[in-house]
Amino acid sequence: MIVVPADAMVVLVGIAGSGKSTFALAHFAPTEILSSDVFRAIVADDEADQSASEAAFALLHAALEARLARGRLSVVDATNVEEWGRRQLLEIAHRRTRPAVAIVLDLPVEVCLARLGLRVRRPVPPHAVRRQHRELRRWLPTLGDEGFESVSVIGSEEGVDAATIQRARRLSADSAMSRRNRARHDDARSSDRHRNA
Repeated sequence: MIVVPADAMVVLVGIAGSGKSTFALAHFAPTEILSSDVFRAIVADDEADQSASEAAFALLHAALEARLARGRLSVVDATNVEEWGRRQLLEIAHRRTRPAVAIVLDLPVEVCLARLGLRVRRPVPPHAVRRQHRELRRWLPTLGDEGFESVSVIGSEEGVDAATIQRARRLSADSAMSRRNRARHDDARSSDRHRNA
């Protein structure tokens, strides 16, 4: 079971063909999913048009920031195998003081290539998939040090099928503010006691 705070940024990590979009749709509402393919289609009418990626990610980041500002669960559906790309996402979550969770679909590259071979649309060259896999293997050992609250790695098709998501309760803004105010009040009372002792 993967526990996800209800106001979190969830970063899906995996190479092309690992099933990130299928996983996202199985566990999250469509409005919660921010897909790089969808934003490329919005920009260029073609989700496979890599020349539209810069503009597509600018829109994705803007949508992510807007959702996190409102405390809405946001799932980033992209390969996210490169450290610099994850760093940009983590900076947005940090600005909005929201937790970040990584879910890694670390399926064998041969499985992903076989799946991609069956696709009619959105072909991904095998050399690009292998490059993504090398990048994933490079950063996977240190992913937990990047700033994610938790990192869950799923390494097989069976594991993907068996995965479950549990949402942790989200504190309302009023509840969180009240808790912070109580903590400050308790600190102040403690300081007064020390001064009067």
